Amino acid sequence: MLADILDGKCFKLVCGAGNEDAAEVEKLVALYSAAGCRFFDLSAKPAIVDAAKRALSGKEAYLCVSVGIKGDPHVNKARIDYEKCVGCGKCSEICPQGAIKYHKVKSIRRLVARNKRVYGSARLAVRQVNASLCPLLAIRCIGCGKCEKVCSKDAISYVPQEVDLKEILPPLIARGIDCIELHAMNDNDNEIAEKWSYINEIFDGMLSVCTARGKLSDEKMVLRIKEMTAGRAPYTTIIQADGFPMSGSQDDYKTTLQAVATAELVQNENIPVYIMLSGGTNSKTAELAKLCGINYHGIAVGTFARKIVKKYIEREDFLTNERIFNEALEIAQKLVNSVV
Repeated sequence: MLADILDGKCFKLVCGAGNEDAAEVEKLVALYSAAGCRFFDLSAKPAIVDAAKRALSGKEAYLCVSVGIKGDPHVNKARIDYEKCVGCGKCSEICPQGAIKYHKVKSIRRLVARNKRVYGSARLAVRQVNASLCPLLAIRCIGCGKCEKVCSKDAISYVPQEVDLKEILPPLIARGIDCIELHAMNDNDNEIAEKWSYINEIFDGMLSVCTARGKLSDEKMVLRIKEMTAGRAPYTTIIQADGFPMSGSQDDYKTTLQAVATAELVQNENIPVYIMLSGGTNSKTAELAKLCGINYHGIAVGTFARKIVKKYIEREDFLTNERIFNEALEIAQKLVNSVV
């Protein structure tokens, strides 16, 4: 059972709630399961769950799917306005997922103009250009916001990927998932309550709440956790304390500080839940958590875990080239072992 590994100190690989690249997920799960990881966080898509199951090939492991509410960065996708874009390429350079392709601006603007004539709408024109020129944007973008920050022309915006839980969750539950995680980071109490109620109604397994202090005060975050866990049995809920969502690109103490601080807020309330650190997590997280007296049950690592093996995962022969796989495996094992 999932509770068995949470009773120790487990490593959770976050493939990305918005990562819909089945080939990449299969490689990541194959690698990190070989490195000792037994808990995987996935986009709530049947194809992604199937890819993870293929990679596991019968190994004992647990799968969690993540869903969010409008306004949560994990369920946003970048959109590029090619009428404003000047082709500087900064967005392509900084994207940790390799989701943005950089094209010649003149050619793009001609295509936008043509699409305006065809579709009669600038908005539809840009949407069609995004779909045709940046297909990876739709499947790999994880909503981290890095490209928007470096764009000096205000050409990048984010669009929430709204989903109907009644449509997407039943097929995933039928596939045998072990956990459902709701990202509840903004102040839309009604939407959170509605979705949380539905998830509790249809799923009797482990549930997870991913929350952070970004848009909430400390008191509001704690109150939300107490309200969401009030009707659940002790230790059937994971609180994923997200310090600074999708920020783990560096391997230092400062990067992971907020994850530890957020976990401390949860621990201080003595709520009967499992505490999972996330958001800016890296190989220093466990060490800092122990120094601060945090009795965590697991550490979820996403951005950093993907970054350190990126050059290997991008290879088409990754799953068949034993030498390349083993080089990446050595790196992944060090990270997984750092959690204990």
